[in-house]
Amino acid sequence: MSLGVCAAALAQPPEAANILTRVCLPCHNSGTSSSGLSLATREAALRGGKRGPALIPGEPGRSLLLSAVRQCGDLKMPLGGRLGAAEVAALEQWVRNGAVWPRLAAPVAPPTSHWAFLAPRRPVAPRVRNTAWVRNPVDRFLLARLEKEKVAPSPEADAVTLLRRVSFDLTGLPPAPAEIDSFVWDRRPDAYQRQVERLLASPHYGERMALHWLDQARYADSDGGSRDEPRQVWRYRDWVVEALNRDMPFDQFVVEQVAGDLLPNATPAAITATGFSRMHPIQIEAGTDREQYRVENVFDRVDTFGTVLLGLSVGCARCHDHKYDPVSQREYYELFAYFNNIDEYGPEKEEYARHNDLAIVHGPLLEFASPEEVARRDALRAQIRILRAELAETQRRSKLAAADPSMVARRKTIEDLEARVPKIETTMIMRELPTPRDAHVLLGGDFLHPGARVEPGYLRSLHPMTAPQPRNRLHLARWLVEPANPLLARVAVNRIWQQYFGRGLVETENDFGAQGAAPTHPDLLDWLATELVTQGWRRKAIDRLILTSAAYRQSSRRRADLDEIDPQNRLLARQSRLRLEAEAIRDASLAAGSLLARRLGGPGVFPPQPANAMAASQLKKTWTASTGDDRYRRGLYTFRWRITPHPAHAVFDAPLANGACTRRARTNTPLQALTLLNDTAYHEIAQAFARRIVREAPADRIGYAWRVAVARSPTPAERARLEQLLASESDAFQTRTGEASQLTGEANPELAAWTAVARVLLNTDEFITRE
Repeated sequence: MSLGVCAAALAQPPEAANILTRVCLPCHNSGTSSSGLSLATREAALRGGKRGPALIPGEPGRSLLLSAVRQCGDLKMPLGGRLGAAEVAALEQWVRNGAVWPRLAAPVAPPTSHWAFLAPRRPVAPRVRNTAWVRNPVDRFLLARLEKEKVAPSPEADAVTLLRRVSFDLTGLPPAPAEIDSFVWDRRPDAYQRQVERLLASPHYGERMALHWLDQARYADSDGGSRDEPRQVWRYRDWVVEALNRDMPFDQFVVEQVAGDLLPNATPAAITATGFSRMHPIQIEAGTDREQYRVENVFDRVDTFGTVLLGLSVGCARCHDHKYDPVSQREYYELFAYFNNIDEYGPEKEEYARHNDLAIVHGPLLEFASPEEVARRDALRAQIRILRAELAETQRRSKLAAADPSMVARRKTIEDLEARVPKIETTMIMRELPTPRDAHVLLGGDFLHPGARVEPGYLRSLHPMTAPQPRNRLHLARWLVEPANPLLARVAVNRIWQQYFGRGLVETENDFGAQGAAPTHPDLLDWLATELVTQGWRRKAIDRLILTSAAYRQSSRRRADLDEIDPQNRLLARQSRLRLEAEAIRDASLAAGSLLARRLGGPGVFPPQPANAMAASQLKKTWTASTGDDRYRRGLYTFRWRITPHPAHAVFDAPLANGACTRRARTNTPLQALTLLNDTAYHEIAQAFARRIVREAPADRIGYAWRVAVARSPTPAERARLEQLLASESDAFQTRTGEASQLTGEANPELAAWTAVARVLLNTDEFITRE
């Protein structure tokens, strides 16, 4: 600083500092920084907020602060008032003289006392009186609370209920009758633990857990928007299944999805994982502004990152500073800068571009093909482009859309070449641009109104960023998984708990911020979070702890004493009854009918669905039902259209994949019963179940059918009701063989009667409920 400027500073009228303190600092300080602007220090003022630097020393005419207090533009300050002419003149003189004030320390994020922003500390498991009930530390935390409230835990569920519960929870499939018998007659003290280990090792474990993660990743096989074009992303789904099956450490699971493409010597699998950030809907129509939708895609990535991995509503800071949590708008766009550097507009789909003058964009893509296949495809495409150009030129010169025989021949040549182009499988991925895009605060969240330029950054209220430069998505991912992060592990174990009890220890599993619910058992939440890190971020270690606890093994039977004390079961003095998800209901039905195809992975399949189910789409689409094993694949593999999802999935509350879904709703509507009774797929399953009953149970078919459906034997009253139904249906079909043929496809009254019984069993509340 020159001597002249120092002298000018000493001569500053005291009014300038007083005005800043009295009028500006209440809203523009290091803690509040309204509109991203702090005037607490000279450095902060020069850096500015959403609209750019507040001051340009020596140039009052170009300083935004002066423009605002003069109220000569769209920004008028102070709010609801106006400075006097003498005060404005004092500020102008101060800026003209260099806008000097004492140098202060750089502002830091204000401290917060909210529990979720404080690093979890590992608590000591509390002492309890009823030590005989305790099976592991999880039980101590729950029992301590129950004993404080003078509430007793529930007894353990019976063996059949317990095996059916843990089978659905770990694989999404019911236990087979032989597995039930084996467990019931196993007298070893560790019999249940053995079942848990068997199920944890099942390849169907990954399918079950992937269902919940794909909900959060907003996975779908189509783009959404008005056109809802199909896309190839099933390899990302298969990556999730495989990673969960081999118990990939959760920190690695997260890093590969956020930044697998930036890892040293990145493998195709790690690059495929970055599809997590590309699962957003794509809205492209004729006449739309590509930049608008490119920015919307980046918003989606940032919001999903916050919701899924931090349990925070960071999207609330898109247009202004978060009203409740310490997330500034500037920090939002610093996160935005990390996800802003991919080429959204990859190679056009030529067939659509040619016929509709519209580029359908899915790039960047990872291709699964040999170099020879890629070279052959590119050569054929180049040849086709040349021939098309020549054809267009011939048309222009001759002015003849098919009379010239040479043009017809050229079109035929082009068609032949197109048929020879190799169809290469791809998946949508993240890939950095060679030169990063500039990122700006977008005023009001509007892509047409860029404000101050920002660099990639992080949420300073969580923990410092210690990872080395450069600041790219890998830098962000490594910051995210540092043990000092107070949110990632807490959010992860809370959602695991939610899967097994129906509700998280923090009920607002997508909002750990100030407006979210407080944890019902804060010490247990922190113990589980620190245990996840201690166990090397292995998810199965947390599964094992919860599943082998006495808390998990409790009966779910209603207790009159809890109706008034704890009607929502927040104390967890019993287990929860949970209706199965849409996919699990169908999978269990297929298993009952011995139809379930258990092959893992591959492209989406098309099980039967009602006619006209695709009518809601703008573009006419057909749904051709799969044949062979693909007809009976697990619901996880059903092709997921965003706009027209499979009706049986939609009616049982499967999400639409337009945004991250961290917890599915569980509704109860008449449409659900009608689906199980009348849907084509479930009618076909009921026929197969009936054939299985007749084929496999020469005696006590009702007992056998009941055990296949709900794992247990029927009560005398239940048996009597089914015997009555079977008898009445048998009598009816004996005289109405035409109806029997319509029901089963053959004139077999016995099979028709058992099909009616099977439909009833598949539609019972107990069949679609995990007790």
